[in-house]
Amino acid sequence: MALRLLYLVFVQLGGWLVLLGRSSAAKDVELLVLRHEVAVLRRTHGRPRLDWADRAVLAALVRRLPVWLREHRLMSPGTVLRWHRRLVAKKWTYPNRTGRPQVDEAVVVLIERMARENAGWGYRRIQGELLKLGHRAAASTVRRVLKRLRVPPSPIRDTNTSWRRFLRAQAASMLACDFFHVDCAVTLKRVYVFFVMEVGTRYVHILGATTNPDGLWTTQQARNLFMGLGDRANEFRFLVRDRASQFTASFDSVFADAGIDVVKIPPRCPRANCYAERFVGTVRRELTDRLLIINERHLKSVLNRYVSHYNHRRPHRARHHTPPRPDQPTGDPGCRSVRRRRVPGGLINEYEAAAA
Repeated sequence: MALRLLYLVFVQLGGWLVLLGRSSAAKDVELLVLRHEVAVLRRTHGRPRLDWADRAVLAALVRRLPVWLREHRLMSPGTVLRWHRRLVAKKWTYPNRTGRPQVDEAVVVLIERMARENAGWGYRRIQGELLKLGHRAAASTVRRVLKRLRVPPSPIRDTNTSWRRFLRAQAASMLACDFFHVDCAVTLKRVYVFFVMEVGTRYVHILGATTNPDGLWTTQQARNLFMGLGDRANEFRFLVRDRASQFTASFDSVFADAGIDVVKIPPRCPRANCYAERFVGTVRRELTDRLLIINERHLKSVLNRYVSHYNHRRPHRARHHTPPRPDQPTGDPGCRSVRRRRVPGGLINEYEAAAA
């Protein structure tokens, strides 16, 4: 016990002698370090948390301390070196690195659109389609973009077909037919109009109008339809019709000979032939309910002019506001002169760019 006391006294005296040999500047630095460490310990609970200002002060002052005092601080020498390495790395890290440029947002939107609209397209197929549009992108870029958007690859993306996509594909090969009637203003005769619509494009064929639509007359109109379609008749696979008595077996055989299956809608269910019914409602609202029809000849003349407007000039919401078969190009946005054309007799107005 006495020897331990003598050892402690000797160590304390040695510390005092060393302290007397140090300069006042070294003592001041040590006092600053100790005071800063005490301040850090007072404002923290548990493990000390050093911010960037504490690290800067301690790293600058610790270099002025003797070696034996550096080992008894809040941070070790390895910690100071790590701070220095981080500072150097931050200095030489540029915010705008040169290298592979970012993908344009318009290209990203286009890649997502192509992937979702074409379930069977892979990365290279989308890459080739982008190249046709003037966008150069690697297949790995397409894969990275789709992965970020959580769009699965083509084998997984092509496992299920939506009803919307299925029905649109079927509509391109479908025909729909029906009758609608108009009562003449003078003779009070009821005239029946027979029409066929190409469901995919909404193009309408007015086949004829008569006061006696029997089976023979309807069959002859079907033959006239195929004469007008020509080679395009091979594009269609189905004809949707109701169960009216005018549609006889001879009428169905005309379409069967052309390879078109006749699909009959359920009884008393006009919504099953919705495309034809929509056209009937349109022609009534825009034409026949707003005009007095004199006779059958007058009706045919008016219908021919209206159907020309319907097929070539009237915008259709189902076709993104474009006509079934437009007969004029889209106007220039900078065009200031617009001409109006009345169809028929001013019931409907058409607008087109006037020649300068």
